[in-house]
Amino acid sequence: MITADGKASPPLRVAWLVWGLGALFYLMAFFQRVAPAVMTDALMREFNIGATALGNLSALYFYSYVAMQIPTGIIADGWGPRRLLSLGALVAASGTLIFALAPGFALVGLGRFLIGGSVAVAFVGCLQLANNWFPPRLYGMVAGMALFVGIIGAVCAGPPLRLCVNAFGWRPTILVSGLATVAIAAAIWILVRDHPHQKGYRDRVSTPINPALDRRPSVLAGIRDVLRYPNTILLFLIPGGVVGPLLAFSGLWGVPFLVTHYHLNPTRAAALTTTLLVAWAVGGPVFGWLSDRTGRRKPLYVSGCVLALVCWALIIYIPNLPLTALSALLIVAGLSSGCMIISFAFVKESVPARLTGTVTGVTNMGVMMGPMLLQPAIGWMLDRHWQGALADGIRVYGLEAYQAGFGLMIAWIALSAVLLIFTQDTYCKPRG
Repeated sequence: MITADGKASPPLRVAWLVWGLGALFYLMAFFQRVAPAVMTDALMREFNIGATALGNLSALYFYSYVAMQIPTGIIADGWGPRRLLSLGALVAASGTLIFALAPGFALVGLGRFLIGGSVAVAFVGCLQLANNWFPPRLYGMVAGMALFVGIIGAVCAGPPLRLCVNAFGWRPTILVSGLATVAIAAAIWILVRDHPHQKGYRDRVSTPINPALDRRPSVLAGIRDVLRYPNTILLFLIPGGVVGPLLAFSGLWGVPFLVTHYHLNPTRAAALTTTLLVAWAVGGPVFGWLSDRTGRRKPLYVSGCVLALVCWALIIYIPNLPLTALSALLIVAGLSSGCMIISFAFVKESVPARLTGTVTGVTNMGVMMGPMLLQPAIGWMLDRHWQGALADGIRVYGLEAYQAGFGLMIAWIALSAVLLIFTQDTYCKPRG
């Protein structure tokens, strides 16, 4: 369509290119999120650390990621996606290079912390580009594609990363990923623009991505407002109990557990944990669609949470499951954990429209609190129950130790199921 000023709407191929470069950065965010899972043995041997220290190292990503959630929205409003994403990618690349080249454990931790804080901007930036460059009717689909691209990053951090670590070592492999992130930062700066008119096209007429991220006299006032609604507090605590077990297992502790107690090689173990993530990516849209279709949030959320709880309990407390049964349970656990996507629609409908953005940021913080707390807590429990066994200089943890550590996952997801009982269903209708 060409308007009176002679400008046409941006072709979809251009929109996909602009958005795709931002999505590449989001892919790297997921890659870095789960990469330590296939390098546990190498990192523990290199720095002579136990499970507690390794858990804290991995969780540094989530500490800074969670802390950046609300500030990211404010920064994004003022800077626009081009500057936000390119600077974020550059800082992420710096953190990755520090991680790869660090001579000691403290600098490795600094690199991990920088990565988490910088990639926290990736999803918001992708949403901004989707809003600015695509027709409104495609916004939901493009936003959903972001999760799909992110899962590709997680898949790359599974067996492919393990094969590269086996062939070249973890430092050269991570170094290459850091250089790739530098290239992504440069491509975003050169090719991406905040709005179509900056490339000679007509701007899309669209609503803001997140109304609550508009400038406000006080962000804290908005947070205080949303906490007045009971569903906000409940839906801050609940999704962490669903996502935490999934990312604690797939992102760090699942591979050593499967290697030690199912005698899988690390590559095959990584493939199983990657399957868990892929199932999660599929389950999210399914649960979201079903809740929209049925007009109910609470019953589906409760069902998914309880099913995930049962699957995790069987995986953890029944030793020596047949590999097919174990694989099936991991797939069902991933699919059912997709119920957490309901949190965002549920909580947005629980508060007035003016608080939508703020409550989304608060809920997303709750989501990431799960892996942030569970990864180091499981490591602490593993060390407490370590019997002194070593293999090639690294600690080997018995089944009792893993059951004690993973018991924390069971406790939180069970708590989530109980807390869901006290939520008030919105019946898919926004609050007045």
